[in-house]
Amino acid sequence: MSVADINMKTESQKQPDLYADVIVNYLEQLGIEYIFGVPGGAIEPLYNAMHKREEQGGIKSVVARHESGAAFMADGYARETGKVGVCCSTTGPGATNLITGVAGAYADNVPMLVITAQTPLPKFGKRALQDSSCASINTVAMFDHCTKHSTMVSHFEQLENKLVSALMTAQTEPAGPVHISIPSDVLRTLAKVPAQSIEKVSSSRHTLIDQGAIDQMVLELQRVDNIVLYVGNGCRDASVEIMRFAEQINAQFVSGPMGKRWVDETHPLYRGVFGFGGHESAKALLKDTNNEIDLVIAVGAALGELGTGGWSSKLINEKLIHVDSRLEHFTRSHMARLQVCGHLPTIFRILNEKMHRAQRYWNKEWGSAPQPVGVNVNGCRTSLYDEHKCKSDQDQQLIKPQRLFSHLSLAMPIDTRVFVDAGNAWAWSIQYYQRAEHDGKFHLAMGLGAMAWAIGAVIGSASASKGKEPHICITGDGSYLMSAQELTVAKQLELPIIYMILNDSVLGMVMHGQRLGGAAETGFELGQVNFAQMADAMGVEGIVVNSMQDLAKVNYKRLFAKKGPTLIDFRIDKEEVPPMGDRIKGIAVNGESATPGG
Repeated sequence: MSVADINMKTESQKQPDLYADVIVNYLEQLGIEYIFGVPGGAIEPLYNAMHKREEQGGIKSVVARHESGAAFMADGYARETGKVGVCCSTTGPGATNLITGVAGAYADNVPMLVITAQTPLPKFGKRALQDSSCASINTVAMFDHCTKHSTMVSHFEQLENKLVSALMTAQTEPAGPVHISIPSDVLRTLAKVPAQSIEKVSSSRHTLIDQGAIDQMVLELQRVDNIVLYVGNGCRDASVEIMRFAEQINAQFVSGPMGKRWVDETHPLYRGVFGFGGHESAKALLKDTNNEIDLVIAVGAALGELGTGGWSSKLINEKLIHVDSRLEHFTRSHMARLQVCGHLPTIFRILNEKMHRAQRYWNKEWGSAPQPVGVNVNGCRTSLYDEHKCKSDQDQQLIKPQRLFSHLSLAMPIDTRVFVDAGNAWAWSIQYYQRAEHDGKFHLAMGLGAMAWAIGAVIGSASASKGKEPHICITGDGSYLMSAQELTVAKQLELPIIYMILNDSVLGMVMHGQRLGGAAETGFELGQVNFAQMADAMGVEGIVVNSMQDLAKVNYKRLFAKKGPTLIDFRIDKEEVPPMGDRIKGIAVNGESATPGG
């Protein structure tokens, strides 16, 4: 230890720990490197504690420009690291601004610790500025509906127990956000004892499985020949065993829109995305009249509207075996032949061992399965951009989004993290951005579907990777106008994120939804905006791409090597209709016209 380190340690020992310091200590034990938030008077003690630790090389604060952005950043950090994402805010409006981002994490089962402040306890109910206690605007009650647990520390002796409990709850399956609200006078109280060790307890993972259900599943598998596998979003850490399982039993497989992040989309057994923005090959495989299918095995699937094409009977019927780690998901598969609950990596490791020993399918040549329609020499479906179906765009002033996403599929480095915002960007990316090596690097947040989520989430992820892995954010002009200011956070942190704006001057999903649904065409015009100039005004390099010639000139290698973000303003053709027709049909009520939300 150097003399400077000794002096720093000695200086820190002179300052007695407050309970704000105890919170930071606990988070550092879990390896958490950042807390995302916006400071204010009541939360100031926590920022003081972070400042002390940052000076000593410890946990750092990242100041978002809006509290919802802070929650989105914590979400992205958790997705990249597998750790708990942490966000914080001051009391009152600071806390309420967090709610959208926290609700999104709750819908997508992202582990998050949400810390909000309260006015000092003696001021509760006395009309103090930004009072959000139970006697005023009750933020603890608000968060109760969008977190796994929401509580307030009403006495300093409660803090450690409630904090540890919250951290464990956030990580226990199903994972999700937890909220703890702390009065500022509690944060400033001298801690009686230093923080205890919680690393082993809070990071433990339970691997309970239903062995009887697994045995029954093996019997079902041995009785049939034609099996289809549906891969959902909840397959983290299990994707390798699931793919081995599909190959071993020669099962063609599809994925949900969010589940595509776990599969090799060039695999010869893959038939595409089923559900929102999905592929015709996946729909054809699961068509209602296909009596050749004996079993459909859905894995890690919430079976929500977007992932099932509106709870389609093509997927959810008596041929279904539903394998999941979350009991709540089984409430939407009551028609299933069998439900298997437990730790997915363990379940599929056991299944693979049992099926291998049984030799039931072992001699089958999975590699000889028929190729999905339209696979080119690069391993990508030609349907990503079929020049015979789309208008010629070589001489067009506007870029076809189909062509753009096909281009990105081939142009992005192998380890690129992709964050896609709600709106038409969902549909185009689900249909046309196809890779062989997603491995969890492709991110959608379709549980709540908050616009502008990707803008903040990509910052949280890039912060965790220290800018070493390529990161892109694909967002629409409508989403970007909601949260453009967060670009300055990426600049301040020197993160080489490429922000890609789909600029068509409209709320595209609203416009096309109204047209496809036969509704009045209104409320979708945004007007023309030069987003590259906006970026330049923030000190960020902005690039306008009007045509395929412009697109070919973009040097992604240079942009990823920079110390700071880049914004690319893609001028896309707004008249190209995204693959969202099934969504319109699914939300129509009694045959009436309807438009999609978000």
